[in-house]
Amino acid sequence: MLLDFSRLPAREVYGWMTSAIAPRPIAWVSTVSADGRTNLAPFSFFQGVTSNPPTLLFVPVNNRDGQPKDTIRNIREVPEFVVHAVPHALAGPMNASAATLPYGESEFAAFNIATVASTKVRPPRVAAAPVAFECTLHQIVDVGEGPLAAHVVFGRIHLVHVSDAVLGADGRIDAGKLDLIGRLSGDWYCRTTERFTVERPR
Repeated sequence: MLLDFSRLPAREVYGWMTSAIAPRPIAWVSTVSADGRTNLAPFSFFQGVTSNPPTLLFVPVNNRDGQPKDTIRNIREVPEFVVHAVPHALAGPMNASAATLPYGESEFAAFNIATVASTKVRPPRVAAAPVAFECTLHQIVDVGEGPLAAHVVFGRIHLVHVSDAVLGADGRIDAGKLDLIGRLSGDWYCRTTERFTVERPR
């Protein structure tokens, strides 16, 4: 099979990309508007960038009507956000927060997701999240225009909250205890319950 993406509609291209680029970690991102209204939304185009300086990225894709997601609107007003890792235990609330709500209506309140104050940024944290990165905006790179175009958000990580419950005896994160989920295509997800090691070449 050979796919010429230049001849396919964006929605179909999206389906092929999300089927093949998998599994994808999920960034569960909290933001706040200039007037203090909170937002929480998941994004599965998400990755670390570098540790010097500590930086991550996630990619909100425009709505089908071409308008930017509330997350982008908020970050342009208040350039701070919190990125949460999503374990299997929080799959339900994370998925619920992907619903399209009117701008300004908080997913925290709508889906009874408990919050806790962040330390260095204004958006609150998801209280039950085992890992939360407090970030300030480094840069937004706009890619494309209209429906399904994207905004690559680079965040400078200032502080990380890690639950003691996911630490191993060595004081580091234990992948088994963290039990993260990854996004596949459509409604499919996977868990990090099956793992193997491969020694890196020296």
